[in-house]
Amino acid sequence: MSTTYTVNQLASLTGVSIKTLHLYDKLGLLKPAIRTDSRYRLYQEKELLRLQQILFYKELDFPLKEIIQILDDPEFNLIRALEGHKKLLQFKKTRIHKLLKTVDNTIYSLKNNIMLNTDELYDGLSAEQAMEYRAEAIKAYGNDAVTKAEDHLKTLSRDEIKQLVNRQKELAKELSLLKDQNHTAPNVQQLIHEHYLNTRKLWGTYNATDKQAEAYKGLGKLYLTDERFTAVNEKTDAEFTAFICKAMAYYADHELS
Repeated sequence: MSTTYTVNQLASLTGVSIKTLHLYDKLGLLKPAIRTDSRYRLYQEKELLRLQQILFYKELDFPLKEIIQILDDPEFNLIRALEGHKKLLQFKKTRIHKLLKTVDNTIYSLKNNIMLNTDELYDGLSAEQAMEYRAEAIKAYGNDAVTKAEDHLKTLSRDEIKQLVNRQKELAKELSLLKDQNHTAPNVQQLIHEHYLNTRKLWGTYNATDKQAEAYKGLGKLYLTDERFTAVNEKTDAEFTAFICKAMAYYADHELS
């Protein structure tokens, strides 16, 4: 004899409320296998399987009326339906996992005062300047490299970003005072070494095994073509720009090769 379940037992077993089970009965979505003389509803294995289907379709956001049509279709195949549910649920699982990751990142960002917007990475620049700088960086290094650097910067707090940017400006000032010296001088190259390390931190590649010699030389060439990148106290200096470009190229050739 098949096992039977009362409404209370079915509700306890499945987590579906008694009120909802009564509604499903009223709609014709899930009728009991047996209705006793005392009007008690009793359910069996067939109803449990149908309820499972109902819950799967509800999880996939199907309206109740559509679920009734699907389950009452004479060509409805339970195994094929379960296989379809599995694929859709796996897709939903992946999507939810991404959403959870986004939520976690947002919570972490809010708790730690971390930037979330790409616009904030170019704080202090006009929207036009920011677009211009970004376009030039993409042209020089490629979209993937720029996006990776931006994604890295988004994991840093505003204070950490500020420290890196300020250090880059300080190094530019210190190097500008040495522009009359030979670009290969030890004191110049020591500052260039610090500039290189700070740049790697800004790029998000500080711990990468690739020393990025060509990329660093390319940055020097970018300085050469646009003096705004090496402006000190908002003033450009062609002599200093040429000096730092040579110093960076020398460092890359002799220390990063």
